Amino acid sequence: DNRDNLKIVTYALQRAGYTVIAAETGEEGFELAQTERPAFILMDINLPGMDGLETTKRIRSSEADGNIPIIAITSYAMSGDRERILAAGCNGYFEKPIDPLTLVEQIHKILENILKLKEQ
Repeated sequence: DNRDNLKIVTYALQRAGYTVIAAETGEEGFELAQTERPAFILMDINLPGMDGLETTKRIRSSEADGNIPIIAITSYAMSGDRERILAAGCNGYFEKPIDPLTLVEQIHKILENILKLKEQ
């Protein structure tokens, strides 16, 4: 929902060795998920147009991309928001403001946990 946040997150992920493909709207993110088949998705909940929760639901319902790990980024901090985010299909979430180094560390942990679950 903020280009500066997008730049900071992109930079941190690239420094950690990830290739980043960014979308600025939910519609664009859904299309990129279909065409690029990313290893994981960071989903801002406050996207313009189709919000991040609806975008996540659409990705989850698509046959090709239903299992991609999706990690939400949100400025919401109200009761019930965690449940709404997870119910939409996200595997985890971060609250803003985001510390880029913590974000990268937590993404590593989430992805490791998802891989461990898949191996079981």
